[in-house]
Amino acid sequence: MISVHEGRRDRNMREKRERIAAAAAQLFEERGFLAVTTQEISERADVAAGTLFRYAASKSELLLMVYNEEFRRAVAAGRERAAVSDDVADAVTRLVLPVVERAVERPENSAVYQRELLFGAATDVHRSVGLALIAELEAAIADRLTAEAAARGLPADEDRARLASGSVFAVTHLAIARLSTGAHPGHDMTEDLRAQITQIVTGFLTWTNGPDAHAAE
Repeated sequence: MISVHEGRRDRNMREKRERIAAAAAQLFEERGFLAVTTQEISERADVAAGTLFRYAASKSELLLMVYNEEFRRAVAAGRERAAVSDDVADAVTRLVLPVVERAVERPENSAVYQRELLFGAATDVHRSVGLALIAELEAAIADRLTAEAAARGLPADEDRARLASGSVFAVTHLAIARLSTGAHPGHDMTEDLRAQITQIVTGFLTWTNGPDAHAAE
């Protein structure tokens, strides 16, 4: 009896969480983060306000919950796009473009999501999930870089690939920030990002092939 009761409780909790996430996603998509209240989310999800705050302590955490799933889908889409490209710089660009494309659709929500990932509470489980997704994306970039180095007969330096992948995510993050800051008007954001990534990839391969690359040999 205890196990049956626990199973039902877990199922009810999952269903409530799914309703809350769906309601928050719909409202954020319809009206944007700033215009939505937690009361509206709880009403659409058909749960009490107190119940809602058991799953997310604030509206910002609700956005993290929702956009983590958006981010997860974007990372998966990027992997699919990159898999069909033989050019390493193009492949790395394809890995991150779905993240940027989603941000273009909802710049306000994306700006808040970025802010919460960077400066949110360290104890927030939803933030931890988002940071893990960033790590997954950077790992995918690093894997592509080391594979390219190996294919060229160069040392597959994982630490240098890690640094380069972090640089790629940094310029991607800044590209998304441009949507709300208005930086570099008159320049195509996607083309700028593609050029920056090409520079980083070229730099990684040149650095890997530099005179100090074989110093330990």
